[in-house]
Formats: sequence, structure tokens, C-alpha cells
Amino acid sequence: MTATMNFPSRLPGLLGIRHPIVQGGMSWASSSAPLALAVSRAGALGVIAAGPMRPDDLVEAIRAVKAGTDAPFALNVPLYNKRSAEFLDIAEAERVPVIIASQGGPKALPRFRAYGAKWLHVVASPLHAQKADAAGVDGLIVVGGDAGGHPAPDEVSAMVLVRAVVKAGVKAPVIGAGGVADGAGIAAMFALGAEGAQLGTRFLMTEEASVHPAYKEAVRRAGLSDTTLVGRGGLPVRQLRNLFTAEVDAAERAGHAKELLAELYMSRTLKHAALEGDVERGKVEAGQTAGLIDDIPPAAEVVAKLVAEAEAARLRLAGGAA
Repeated sequence: MTATMNFPSRLPGLLGIRHPIVQGGMSWASSSAPLALAVSRAGALGVIAAGPMRPDDLVEAIRAVKAGTDAPFALNVPLYNKRSAEFLDIAEAERVPVIIASQGGPKALPRFRAYGAKWLHVVASPLHAQKADAAGVDGLIVVGGDAGGHPAPDEVSAMVLVRAVVKAGVKAPVIGAGGVADGAGIAAMFALGAEGAQLGTRFLMTEEASVHPAYKEAVRRAGLSDTTLVGRGGLPVRQLRNLFTAEVDAAERAGHAKELLAELYMSRTLKHAALEGDVERGKVEAGQTAGLIDDIPPAAEVVAKLVAEAEAARLRLAGGAA
């Protein structure tokens, strides 16, 4: 019998999933079918990351997930991306059941409501959460500064930010993201008033995540203080410290002009690390939870363990057997 998490949440009924757990949409790591498919089969919400994908590859990945499971899955679309309109057109044509949008407003929401899709919106402040909520989104993914990739630019942690959004009185269910690596972290998000949790780095560190083995090994070796934020003042990225981040830090300390800093920041990409395995000079995106993770199991095992750990945490806090 499949274990369950007995936390109050609207997400299973809203999204058609068994567990209120969302796999973070991670460029390259989930820009293909295997990870999203494995997570959705396991009862959580698997997510394809459209960001770096070519249109034909995106269609192929969506259809592969559909062919592999009847369970819901999501497409993550960064709205600032120059191809975001094309991504949304593909999602609509392929009838993707859940859209996760970030870095922009939910203007396209009515198109997806028309065929019954759900829209989750990524936010990084109470104000943005209130605006998205007022627009009628189905859920809010609140990302703290401890998350990998592009977290809250003001670096407020998920522990504080999630609570602030809940206290702001939004009506849509809140999904906490950042700093969650296990079931205890999921339970903490519920304690803050969230109704689910999104995990990125934990699912990055699975067999199905499609990044270079050197990337996973670098994250596996990372300690609690081995991530940093680069690109402050623009679209910052949390990644592992390496030669690239040291170069950026030295340039900032030397007081180089913003234009030179921006050129340096753009000189290296996530692709260099994720596909080519250059973990010394590429952007090895990972959250602070890298310091809590030291294994690379199948994604289905991760989901099952998260559910069991979260329920054990709930029982422990309730004074029952854990």
C-alpha cells in the first residue's frame, strides 16, 4: 500500500496528484521526459523545464510523458524567455494539464483555463503573490533565496518568505520552495501555512535528471556553505562556488564597471556545466540543500522517502510514534 502524507492540502484535489510535492522545473535537468515522467508516476507533480528546449524537442518530451503515464504533469515556462510565447502555444496545443510560470505576469491564464489546465505562478515577494492571486492563479510557488537557480533576488529565505506570503492573506494554496531536501523540510513548509513543497536540488540528484555526471558529483560533494549567489543586481543565480564564482567575486571586489561585470556573468552558462561537465567554470546551479544530499537514487524512491519522512515528522510533532 502506498504511503500517504496526512497534511491538510488542496493540491491533490486541485491538480490530481497523490502527494503535495512538486519537482522543481530545472533547465537541462528536467528539460526532457525522464525525470518528469518518473516523478508523476510516483504520485507527485513532475515538471518539464521548457527554458532551453527547442520546440520539436519540447513537443517530443510532452508526448513522451503523456505516453508513459495518465498522471498529471507540468510545463515550467520562464515568461522572460524570448521563446515563451512559442512554449505557451505548444503547451496549449498539446493540452498540458499544469502550467508553472515564472518571471512575468499570468496574462495567458484564460487560454489555459479554457481547456481546464491549472496555472501555478512562481513568486518571490508578498506583493507579487497578492497580484498573482488577484489574477486568479490556481496556486503560488513561493521561492526563497536559499533555492538554486534563480531565487528571490533580495535573498530572503523560504522560511521567512513563505510565512510572509501566507500572512498576506492570499486565497490560492501556497507551495513553499527553497531549503527543502527531505520530509522534515516538507513538514516545516506546512507548519508555515503552505499546502505543499517544491524541491529542486533533491530531484536534480536523481538517476533520471539529465545533467552531466560531473555536475551531480560536484553537488554530492558540496557542503552547507558551498553555494553562493552571483549576478546580484540583475537576475541572480545560486550555484556552487567554483573558479567562475571566484572570478566574479574578485571582479566585484575590484569595483569593475557594471557592463564588465555583466559581460563576465554572461560568459559562462548552466549549459557549460550541465551538458559539458565543466563544473569549474560553468554555472553549477544548486540550492543550499546540496549540503544535505549525498546520494543519487531513482526519482520514485525519492518521492516515496519524502512521503514517509513527512508523515513521520507529522506524527512526531503530534506526539505519536514516528
